[in-house]
Amino acid sequence: MVIEDLQKDLILPKIPASSSDDVFKILGQRFIDGGYAKASYIDALESREKEYPTGIDMGGYGVAIPHTETQHVIKNGVGIATLEKPVTFMQMGAEDEALDVQLVFMLASASKSHIDLLQSLLAILQDKPIVDSIIAAQDSEEILKIINQKKGE
Repeated sequence: MVIEDLQKDLILPKIPASSSDDVFKILGQRFIDGGYAKASYIDALESREKEYPTGIDMGGYGVAIPHTETQHVIKNGVGIATLEKPVTFMQMGAEDEALDVQLVFMLASASKSHIDLLQSLLAILQDKPIVDSIIAAQDSEEILKIINQKKGE
């Protein structure tokens, strides 16, 4: 699974979430409705996030990359959500440090290895102008276009 697998139905700009659980419910339901994940997916996201936080400080902006174990996944998918207002996620590797997140990449991986995908995501996340453009985008088509332009570089 690589970033090329992006599906427009899993890209949600400007969602009105007030917590990480809201993000899981809104975007996670898209995974379930689209046949990417099982009904257990949202609960699994919430449980895993409590044990293994996914917030990452990318040098001035917060990003979260929530995912679950493979038994909750039907097929590979990558979801992207930008948030109307930042929500709090706990920081990866530092469970007691909160982080304001405005961009979420949610993963559904049917295989244990998602290293290629994470490398593709990091290439995007390390490009602050690209991240700023994604966060500012008003619709899923615009986000898809931004990412496709980055892939073409």
